Amino acid sequence: MQLRTLLATALAVSLAGSASAQSVLRVRPFADIKAIDPIVNTDYGTRNHGYLIYDTLFAVDDKLAYQPQMVDTYSSSSDGLTWSFHLRPGLAFHDGSKVTASDVIASLQRWAKRDGSGQILMSKTAALEAVDDSTIRLVLRERFGMVLDTLGKPSSQPPFIMPARVAATSADALITDPTGSGPFMMKKDEWVAGAKTVYVKNPGYVPRAEPASGLAGGKRAGFDRVEMVILPELQTALNALRTGQIDIFEEITPDLAPTARADANITVARQDNLGQEQMLRMNWLTKPFDNAKLRAAVLYAIDQEDFVRAFSDDPTAGRPCNSFYICASPYFTDAGWPKKPDLDKSRQMVKDSGYDGTPALLLDPTDVQRIHAHILVADQMLRSIGINTNVQAMDFAQMISRRGSKAPIDKGGWSIFISGPAGLDMLEPFGHQALRAGCDKAWVGWPCDEKIEALRAEFANAPDFAARRKIAEAVQLQAISSAIYWPVANLYPLRAYRKNVEGILTPPVPVYWNITRK
Repeated sequence: MQLRTLLATALAVSLAGSASAQSVLRVRPFADIKAIDPIVNTDYGTRNHGYLIYDTLFAVDDKLAYQPQMVDTYSSSSDGLTWSFHLRPGLAFHDGSKVTASDVIASLQRWAKRDGSGQILMSKTAALEAVDDSTIRLVLRERFGMVLDTLGKPSSQPPFIMPARVAATSADALITDPTGSGPFMMKKDEWVAGAKTVYVKNPGYVPRAEPASGLAGGKRAGFDRVEMVILPELQTALNALRTGQIDIFEEITPDLAPTARADANITVARQDNLGQEQMLRMNWLTKPFDNAKLRAAVLYAIDQEDFVRAFSDDPTAGRPCNSFYICASPYFTDAGWPKKPDLDKSRQMVKDSGYDGTPALLLDPTDVQRIHAHILVADQMLRSIGINTNVQAMDFAQMISRRGSKAPIDKGGWSIFISGPAGLDMLEPFGHQALRAGCDKAWVGWPCDEKIEALRAEFANAPDFAARRKIAEAVQLQAISSAIYWPVANLYPLRAYRKNVEGILTPPVPVYWNITRK
């Protein structure tokens, strides 16, 4: 009760600081952000922040087709080696300076040092140059079939365009300047980590003429301010939604959804229809999961039904998905997957691996209910097959920070975390962040597998869908062989919002343009 009182007081103080003359959209985001760099950080809170303040060259629409966004017109040569992109007129950064080709090039170069898709694109690039202030020329050494897919990559990490002076920051250092060219501007002076993040309408933003669709089309800011109000205590957040103190509750938990649905002023619906792939990610660098045989043993202990039920008893809220590709993906395959869990086989594989009893340290972000519930299931599962565990509670932002450590466990490292990448990140092997296996260039966990990397590159150059589908299956079989990580459920997070709020879009990234209040 004391905690709820403190949170309610914090909310009241937060709301009291808002400018009453302005129209304000208040959102309880699924998690807080601790840093503002969406290129160095791969957490979705920072990615969502990025979509508010930045723009991209291309974007996916609601049919997952790539559409020009900052680009006005583009063309490619008949051999596919030379591409020309012309920026649309009216693009300007929040400081009033014009967006130029030099800004685009600097942004892409920094992004490509962190992003696997960008690294492959740049490895095939002979020249990336400014023809004039509004035209970028890309010259490839060899044909690459996923140029637009890469430049329009929607998630983890999107190639957001920043001023060249900001993009000059080392790709190993966090940027501190949130200047972008998107429909909103971050009010850094009002940012209080753990309490509130504030964005204001960009008066200089010129939307595209097309209707908003997915992450593409006209981004029209319907409010003067968007406030992300951090409310870790879920009942307090629901109370705030019911009383109108907040307008939107991202990822409302299934246990609270019936109460929200019973309120005549609230709508509860899926945030998107691709969902998220909950994954159990193991650290390849430290004991005990530097042992490939031990990683492989875990697969046979996983019963995805247990993970789905831990999230919700509602059959529409999730389902098993025995694949590295999200269930809705055209590349979905269950090739190589065990037909059912086999605990006896898993226990024997643990013994055969030579496991020495080193406890696995599990990162438990207790403020994100779906991950917390799944960590508890994973803990019980691991102990049932003979793997010792140590569960450490923390908040989501602390988990994001700690999972980036390559240190041994006793010096701040980790063994396992559970994450829920959006379906956009799990459609196919090339853009699949979690299937990157380039060692120190891979996503956290740092898996190493040259065969996977070669197959991903082959996928990008495949001539047609049939060839790509065959390669996608080969990637899956190799990823199972090397035990790169393990999916545990396909979930569909819910969003609750006040019924006087309309225009909410449903791409697999929560965005806050196109929204108005009745």
